[in-house]
Amino acid sequence: RPEIAHAHQPVMSPSHHGWDGNGATAVPTPMPKRLDGKVAIVTGGARGIGEAIVRLFAKHGARVVIADIDDAAGEALASALGPQVSFVRCDVSVEDDVRRAVDWALSRHGGRLDVYCNNAGVLGRQTRAARSILSFDAAEFDRVLRVNALGAALGMKHAARAMAPRRAGSIVSVASVAAVLGGLGPHAYTASKHAIVGLTKNAACELGAHGVRVNCVSPFGVATPMLINAWRQGHDDATADADRDLDLDVTVPSDQEVEKMEEVVRGLATLKGPTLRPRDIAEAVLFLASDEAR
Repeated sequence: RPEIAHAHQPVMSPSHHGWDGNGATAVPTPMPKRLDGKVAIVTGGARGIGEAIVRLFAKHGARVVIADIDDAAGEALASALGPQVSFVRCDVSVEDDVRRAVDWALSRHGGRLDVYCNNAGVLGRQTRAARSILSFDAAEFDRVLRVNALGAALGMKHAARAMAPRRAGSIVSVASVAAVLGGLGPHAYTASKHAIVGLTKNAACELGAHGVRVNCVSPFGVATPMLINAWRQGHDDATADADRDLDLDVTVPSDQEVEKMEEVVRGLATLKGPTLRPRDIAEAVLFLASDEAR
């Protein structure tokens, strides 16, 4: 405790440095790897918040499976991070894909799955018409809920299939501030994120008896390519093509667009000062995935 340290003894973080009995610097001790040896699946892990989670999990020693529909980005990220990270194509709205992803991870990593992160999601159309209940689109509602809510439920199901027999594991879903507050997104997106919170509570009650933790994180706005793409839609109604899947048609944003989006988000935030970034969400997920959250 710093307040009781003697004046001649430097205050230090035990996770960063060691000191000998005379207060001299000894060999630095490495930061502990909080997921060392664990196996994790991250859906939607090819970019955005999912990419940040994959990178942080790998840094902390996990063997990570990226489950995503973006083959090029997923394979490139896995290749960049080395042999402990792999990619499998997975559309979370299709149960056979989710089942195959879990089975593939189990077969690759000795029948073990410690962490399943339900991160994959879509924002849905962000045009002014799409955001109005007066122009509610049943097909759009079904599409968004199939990815966001059904995808999370299928992830919980197949993760639990692997974790419950071992009586250990952590399932972490990424919800949204729109699961807590109204008026922050289209109706389909808001409903889907509320559904994730409800699923989390229900699954936690059931799976806790089997030693499996179930939690979710509800982040505020983050200037990811997906959010910036949605922002473009909202300012470009005239060119929005109803036949295009705008959640997948995401181009890399410019630095100026990222800065503008971060400025918008900071203006809406209650806590002034920090700028929320994907790494911040990843840190919260890392805690819930680790044994520190037991």
